Order: sequence, then C-alpha cells, then structure tokens
Amino acid sequence: MSENLSDNRKAKEQQVQAFEAEIKAAQLVVVLVQNGLDADQTLALRRAMRAAGVKLKVGKNTLVKLAIKDSVLAGLEPYMKGPTALAYSADPVAAAKVAAEFAKKNDKLKLVAAVMGDQVLDAAGTMALATLPSLDELRGKLVGLLVAPATKIAGIVQAPAGQLARVISAYSKTAA
Repeated sequence: MSENLSDNRKAKEQQVQAFEAEIKAAQLVVVLVQNGLDADQTLALRRAMRAAGVKLKVGKNTLVKLAIKDSVLAGLEPYMKGPTALAYSADPVAAAKVAAEFAKKNDKLKLVAAVMGDQVLDAAGTMALATLPSLDELRGKLVGLLVAPATKIAGIVQAPAGQLARVISAYSKTAA
C-alpha cells in the first residue's frame, strides 16, 4: 500500500514539473471558472483553443498552485477557487480572446484573472485584453501600412506616363 502511495506521489510530482515547464513559455495565462460545462461544451472549448494555438489545462487547484508557487504566476493563487482551468498561449492576446468569445456564448465559463508578463490582471483587465487585436492581426496592419505608401508612389509615377501615352495615342489618331 505504501508503495502505491509513493508511486502516486511521484506521478503527481512529475505532472507538476511538466506543467511548470510548459507554462514558463506562455506570454499570457488566463484563469477560467467553469461551472457546469458538460463534455460537449468542454470539447468545443478545447477545439476553439487548439485552433488559436492556445493550450487549456484543467487540473486540481492544489497541483496547479504547486506548479506556479515560485513564479510570476503566483499572483493567480487567490483566484483559483472552485472548478478552474488555465488557458495559456505564446501569443499575448490569444488565450484571453478565445476564452472571452466562448464565454459570450456560454454563461457557464467566466474569465477571472490573467497574468501577462509580471502583471496580474483582474476580470475587467482580462476582458479589455481580449478586445485587443492578435499578434497576427497587428502584423497584417503593419504590413498594410508599410505597403500603402509604395503603392501610392507607384500610382503617382505611372500617372504622367499614362497621360502621355493617351495624348500621343489621341494625336496619332487625329493626324492619320
């Protein structure tokens, strides 16, 4: 029996260490409270998260607290009460955005808090973060802004040449 407890303890320690290593790479960690989500809803949430590159961890609060104890995520401990889950991503906005979109459709999921860098955000701060554009959207806007002047310059440079060609074409038609 004591051998069984020892194996169980080692398995839990390995789970804590694995989760701790995995979460260190995250730019954003969001605490979610999930009261009454059924299996289909949880599966839909996991699929939405996976599609956005977000990972979702549902585990015992005591084990999660052990994993985050000596890190910047320790500020999340007061928010970890009841049936919680952690959503985390390398994108600094993706986890909050996907969780907020899912919570709008399902009142059984609530965003409670988040950690971004070393900053702990409450529920309102997390929802505000969810409204920001994602990293890919920002990159697209930046590329659009960089390309726009070049497109305008090309249009301006081509305009006189086009006008000159039309004038020569019209003159050749009248002369013939």
